[in-house]
Amino acid sequence: MKREEQPGTGSRRLGRRKQDHIRINLEEDVEIAGVTNGFEKYRLRHAALPELDRQDIDTSTRFLRKPLSLPLLISSMTGGTEEAYRINMRLATAAQAKGIAMGVGSQRILVEHGHAPDAWRALRQQAPDIPLLANLGLVQLNQGVGERHCRYAVDVLEADALILHCNALQECVQAPQGDTNWKGLLARLEALCAVLPAPVIVKEVGWGIEGRMAQRLLDAGVAGIDVAGAGGTSWSEVEMHRAASPHRARVAAAFREWGLPTALCLESVAAVVSAHTAARPRWLIASGGIRTGIELVKSLALGADLVGLAAPFLRRAAQSTAAVADEIDYLQEVLAVSMFCVGAATVAELRQAHILMAA
Repeated sequence: MKREEQPGTGSRRLGRRKQDHIRINLEEDVEIAGVTNGFEKYRLRHAALPELDRQDIDTSTRFLRKPLSLPLLISSMTGGTEEAYRINMRLATAAQAKGIAMGVGSQRILVEHGHAPDAWRALRQQAPDIPLLANLGLVQLNQGVGERHCRYAVDVLEADALILHCNALQECVQAPQGDTNWKGLLARLEALCAVLPAPVIVKEVGWGIEGRMAQRLLDAGVAGIDVAGAGGTSWSEVEMHRAASPHRARVAAAFREWGLPTALCLESVAAVVSAHTAARPRWLIASGGIRTGIELVKSLALGADLVGLAAPFLRRAAQSTAAVADEIDYLQEVLAVSMFCVGAATVAELRQAHILMAA
């Protein structure tokens, strides 16, 4: 790895950072300012006579060869601390019960420090049937993390895919502790995709991936893209609350309006993913400030295969497993009613351009 430290030093520092992230997300206002997720620019075209039986609406889909009751992903949030373990177990329990996918938070503390592998294994034991997604930072490929570390992250979780998250801005505003050397990562990503048995999905963390970048990532061999656009949690705002000095806080605060709206990213990336899917399946995941069932529906109508939510589930997981399950039920009911009211019997039928119109 990149740094030589006293035993336990790195894991303790990472653990404190993860604890800070949970606390700040739950206690502070860290929603991005001045930028919406963009879905307000679209309307779902109401069908006054849907020619359907509400009972026949089918919200199910498949992801990574596994069935889902609806195209929903609990997006990657946190890991590496006792509190994160409790949160992840609640999320995994609810995801298994309701039949949806789940991504875990960064496993950097696992691959760099061997921290608590049994805790990660327990997630798969708790959720044996759903798609589980492992997670590492893309920049860690420049810090000594290689194929064997990625395999380990996947194997410990028995994951169905590996997420590599892009958080370049967050790393910059974490300076001087952030990892800011992002040179050569596209080549490292391509080399990893060529040898890793598990599919690789690249995601942003809230500032968006647009079409041109998506093209480069797909050319490198990734199996999916999570656009993770702006409109929800701003990790520069989170880091502003963690800043060690007024100067660092001011720098982080300058980026409170940074990023590309999620709906704009979806429009831009959908055509690129569709063109690549002709060769082999590619997944388009919508996330970034999606808070309501209607926004989930609009995401699917814009071409997403799966829709990810993080902050709403984090808040509910801090309460109980039942609260997480209630949120999933709400999203599924809104999806089903929306499908009925636009005349779409299946999720595939929902992904049609005529479903949406400009607001």
